[in-house]
Amino acid sequence: MNLIQSAKTLVRDGVDRLPARQWTRRGPDDARIAIESQQYWEGERGYDWRGDSHFRADSPVDDSTWLGIGRDHLALFTKLAAVVGDHKLGRVVEWGCGGGANAVAFAPHCTEFIGVDVAQATLDECSRQVAEVCDTPFVPVLAEVAAPEAAAQKIAPGCDLFLCIYVLELVPSQEYGLRLMRIAHDLLADGGLALVQIKYSTRSWRTLPRRRRYRAHLADMTTYPIDEFWVAAEQCGLRPEVVHIVPKTDVDERYAYFLLSRP
Repeated sequence: MNLIQSAKTLVRDGVDRLPARQWTRRGPDDARIAIESQQYWEGERGYDWRGDSHFRADSPVDDSTWLGIGRDHLALFTKLAAVVGDHKLGRVVEWGCGGGANAVAFAPHCTEFIGVDVAQATLDECSRQVAEVCDTPFVPVLAEVAAPEAAAQKIAPGCDLFLCIYVLELVPSQEYGLRLMRIAHDLLADGGLALVQIKYSTRSWRTLPRRRRYRAHLADMTTYPIDEFWVAAEQCGLRPEVVHIVPKTDVDERYAYFLLSRP
């Protein structure tokens, strides 16, 4: 790489690390990022895409790690749900089911598992994985990134659990994520629970939302301060019950899991 190329790279990386709020007027809006997101998740089929989509085979996610995703999240849900007492896993909807890493752990314990995703390939894979572990009915729902409410209308309300894990950091903006929280409220039965994971921001500028160059920054596209997400969830009609913070994992950092209920 020559000096000019090096300089361009440094400038580009520096711009990408600027706080997103400084670029609100210049940066792409939600609609533009939604298009970039749809193109990536629907159009790719490569090795990295399969890892990002949590496919079990032919991806960077090894088999033991893949199985551990759902197993650990089911254990976490069981632990957090104990705060509010016994809770049945009747109808479960997972927004962003991917290749089924969570579905294979939760589906055997519920009466119906509804998987929502923006790519038909991931819905097909999730359905196949669920069928291999149980006979719980799997209901696929294909969504468009730009129109999550339209996908929600395909799902009958009265769900017992709404899962949204490894998704909110991928969405176009903080407000978009709150659209999903309003959907969660509308789909849940009274007393229903939601297990929602965010990537949280801190006082460091490097943890702020990127909101540009989706493919390069998809896992950091949207972040939230923990306290602000708590308040925002309340404004969406959900009651925060408990938050579980994971500052560091083997592959990433700054995860916060919220257990929310519909009063």
